[in-house]
Amino acid sequence: MAKKKKLPLAYQPFGFVLGWSSGWLAGLAFRKTWMAIRHEEDAPDALDRDRGWGEVLLAAAVQGAIFAVVRSAVDRAGATAIERSTGTWPAGDKGGRD
Repeated sequence: MAKKKKLPLAYQPFGFVLGWSSGWLAGLAFRKTWMAIRHEEDAPDALDRDRGWGEVLLAAAVQGAIFAVVRSAVDRAGATAIERSTGTWPAGDKGGRD
């Protein structure tokens, strides 16, 4: 079985754009989700004195979950696109695809 070439340098600019895009998309999704959950435009942050622990931790948990899911989906879609266009999985051998 032939060893696949790594693409780290070629993938880095693409990965940067994907990371930025996923952050923007996740932020938008979180704002819409928070509006649906609490009917408020601004979610609390840890230093918001007028918000309770439960509300701050709920906002952090929802935000973290959304960011993780969106980032993983965008990264996976980007890696799949790179593999389709170049024949090489961006993570090289550690990608686990053959």
